[in-house]
Formats: sequence, C-alpha cells, structure tokens
Amino acid sequence: MKKFGFKITPWEVKGKIDYERLIKEFGVQRITKDIIEKIKELVGEVHPLIYRGIFFAHRDFDRILEEYEKGKKFFLYTGRAPGKSSMHIAHLIPFLLCKWLQEKFEANFYIEIPDEEKFLAKKVDSIEELRENVKKDILHLSALGLDPDRTFIFKTTEFISKLYRPAVLIARHITYSMARATFGFTGETSIGLIFYPALQIAPTFFERNRCLIPCGIDQDPYFRLQRDIAPKLGYPKTAELLNKLIWGLEGPGSKMSASKPETAIFLEGDPEREARKIFEAFTGGGGSLKEHREKGGRPEVCSVFYYYSILFEPDEEKLRERYNRCRSGELICGDCKQELFERIKKFLENHQRKLKSAEKMKEKYMYDGKLAKRMWEWEFSL
Repeated sequence: MKKFGFKITPWEVKGKIDYERLIKEFGVQRITKDIIEKIKELVGEVHPLIYRGIFFAHRDFDRILEEYEKGKKFFLYTGRAPGKSSMHIAHLIPFLLCKWLQEKFEANFYIEIPDEEKFLAKKVDSIEELRENVKKDILHLSALGLDPDRTFIFKTTEFISKLYRPAVLIARHITYSMARATFGFTGETSIGLIFYPALQIAPTFFERNRCLIPCGIDQDPYFRLQRDIAPKLGYPKTAELLNKLIWGLEGPGSKMSASKPETAIFLEGDPEREARKIFEAFTGGGGSLKEHREKGGRPEVCSVFYYYSILFEPDEEKLRERYNRCRSGELICGDCKQELFERIKKFLENHQRKLKSAEKMKEKYMYDGKLAKRMWEWEFSL
C-alpha cells in the first residue's frame, strides 16, 4: 500500500489509512444496513461496535448469518500477539465483540497467543523478552468474563504439537510467491515469519463449522490466504469482521500504539494516571472558549468524542445528545474530558479488580474448562 501513501501489514502500520482504498484493494465488503437488521432479527440487538462503524467491513459475515438462521453454528477465533509493552484499551476491541457474539450466538471462542510472532518479526531481540507480557496479556483476557466452557486460550509454542500437522498441510498449499504478494516479504524477512502464516491459519480448522474472525483490518492478509486454500483441504472459507484501527490520543489519522505510550491508555498501571492522559487528547473544540460557544465544536474529529463512541457511552440517545451539544457549542471540551476521565478511571479500576481472580479463570480457559479439555485431545483430520 506504499503507493497510496500508507503501509499496512500485520506487523507494521504507517501513515494515514485510507479505508475506502482498503475496501477496494483487499476486496472486502462494507457492513450494510441489511446485515445490521439481520443481526437484530436473529438475536434482538446489535453491538455498538458494529452499528457505529468501528467494525466496518467483512468477508462472508452475511453468509454466517444465513447459515445460522438455518441452524448451522459457527465458531470464533482471534488472537493477541504480545510485544514489548502490555495491553491498552484498543487491544480489547475484537475481544469485546467476540464476548458479545459468544453470548448471543452461543459460539465457541478460540484465542491464540502467538508468543513467538514479534520475535520472528524482529520487533524484539529475544523470546524471553516477551515472557512477562505473555503472562500479563493472558490474565487481561481472562478478566473479560468469557464463557469458561466455550473459550480456549492457547500459546502457540505450548500448543504446537497440535498445530504443527495442520500447519504443514496448509504450508504445502502456500507458495513463496503467494506469501510475498500477500505480506510484502523481502530478502530481509526471516524464514520463521514466512512459515508463520500457516500457524496463524491452523486454528480456522479447529471445527468443521465455519470460522468467524473479528480482527483489525491489518490482520486480513492471513485469512485471504486461508480462503484460497481451505476448499483444497475440505474446510469452509473463514469469515471475517474487520475493524478500523483505533485512534490514538493524537486524533484522526493516528493509531493507539504501545510503542508510543503517550498515544495509549494502558490496562495496567495507576488508573488515574492512565485516565488523566485524556486531558492531553486532541479535540474538535474551538480555538478559544468564545469561539467554541459561537461556532461549536467538531465531534467527528475529536478523540474525546471518539472514545465515548467506541467504549464509554453505550446509550445511543445519550451519545447523539453529546454530539449535538458539542456541535452547538453548549458542551465545552473541559467538561467532556472530565466526564470521560471519570469513566475511563472507573473502567480501569473495575478491570484491575477482575484481574485479582483472573489467575483462577486462566486455568479454566487454558486447561480445565470444557472446551480446553477437548482441545488438548484434539487431532486434526482431513
């Protein structure tokens, strides 16, 4: 995508992302009103992350809904690759949607923790460097309240004996030219990373039902390859729900990034300190209070309003009221930031409270729960 002024791969994002261009170049479909109405018809409601356009595109999600309506189940799969820093609120987005989908559609949910990916991608100097954040990330996910009998969390290096056979069969059908065209591999790419997509694809074959993957659109290249080879192995093509990359505190065009701590709100650390970052966030307010009162604000480019819309204001009527009060100049940025500060602080305090019991839940998700026990006995078959 360099020719369009930005770069997007599963390991690196640079520049301002043009999502309209990505829809065309990746060949994904926009989430339409018909899809939103179908979700509501099937389960009675629609998650805000979908109807507010955070998840904006898909592959075969309409087919998932059609099959579900006919009585055919699907399963969920997504993952989290630990890096040098711990998780921030943007990392939660696909997991929060998966939690809702699991509850509404009674779906099994598989979470891969690729604890070697960032090492293979040369983002860290050693696997040991990742070890502590691997533990922390699993605990953060274990604190989300997922169904312990329908959720399996696994580390790639630990579950490799089960993943290797399907990965080998997958890898046989992916040529280097296919992988290079999809991921932009170069002569400097490690051979480990070239093989790695086969391991990322393997969990899409955990069940014979169709797999649905909610993820950032930067992860889509893996599953384009899956859709090419799945029929050759007698499995369904995976479906996807794709979200836009979450803004950093710098506003539209930025990306919340652990490598730039000033842009991110982290799940651990002092809740007040993390929440207080919102006072430095880019806003759509006027240059002065007088100007703001006279001309109104621009909530559509405001990081503060944006965070209300993705996580911190589930009530659509209240969000619309906030938008209108900002546009009219009635609501000033300082008041809006103060309220969001309180909500973020409370969110982080609640999450950190749940972390205290997450160690016990982690054992269920990884080893002792109904789905976990089944997966440790699973053998891939064609």
